[in-house]
Amino acid sequence: MTKDTHQRSLVGVIGGSGLYHLDNLTFVKKLELDTPWGRPSSAITIFALPSGTNVAFIARHGPHHMIPPSSVPSRANIAALKYLGVRAIIAFSAVGSLREEIAPGHVALPTQLIDRTKGIRPASFFEGTSVVAHAQFGDPVSVKFVKWLEERVQKALDDEGRGTVLHKDKTLVCMEGPQFSTRAESNMYRAWGGDLINMSALPEAKLAREAELSYAIIATATDYDSWRMESDAVTAHDVLQVLKQNAETSKHVAAYVLEELHHALEENLLNEEVGGMRNSIMPRSDAQPEEDIHKLAFVLPEYFG
Repeated sequence: MTKDTHQRSLVGVIGGSGLYHLDNLTFVKKLELDTPWGRPSSAITIFALPSGTNVAFIARHGPHHMIPPSSVPSRANIAALKYLGVRAIIAFSAVGSLREEIAPGHVALPTQLIDRTKGIRPASFFEGTSVVAHAQFGDPVSVKFVKWLEERVQKALDDEGRGTVLHKDKTLVCMEGPQFSTRAESNMYRAWGGDLINMSALPEAKLAREAELSYAIIATATDYDSWRMESDAVTAHDVLQVLKQNAETSKHVAAYVLEELHHALEENLLNEEVGGMRNSIMPRSDAQPEEDIHKLAFVLPEYFG
């Protein structure tokens, strides 16, 4: 299979807990794709919007939720989407709420991340190669893209008619897991300014930045984590009670915004990350093995092809 086959899949969707498919769209085919960093979490499913526009979908934890957060092959996921011609990724994620006003069932568009992973997740395409790069990450999601989404996600929620509240400009803490937070940790994250918490935003956002892909997170709250002393600490059972409804909301939002997003990308309106790695990659050397260059060309042909 060549990457030219699906050049129209300009938009990639990564589904989080509870969102394992986009069955409200038309199934086209599944693609099994190998990358230099292994296989993605799931086969990449191509879905078609009513107009015929294609969208590429990956289930982050696998189609049957068999991959824990620390083992998600994020490099393979992002590399595969880039290879297929994707320019922007909407990453759906179930999150815990660290704020009373963000109730289970609410939706949020985070703009900042706090990294509480423990260094066991490969966080760079350059790791293990002879090439060094330092990507700019001050704004860990694509600001212009998130601002573009705000109005459209609100309209999608209004259209769904459930009265779902949208929260903007929130800070998301990404922790290691698979256990949930202690009460002390949960309160510490609140003191740091955290509004939401999950186990999957990183290194996904870092890798999207290295791949020069616009990236935004649509977070759906499932619980209040462990900070509310008057409540029991969060359990997986609590999360599962809310996941199904949140997944339906996520699918509705996706179907509502994807067509317009595709057109915006065709018109180069949201490609803000393109060219961002140009000044991040340290000077090349003739001493660098050709296999390293070939490997990086898979995800960054603009610089290593």
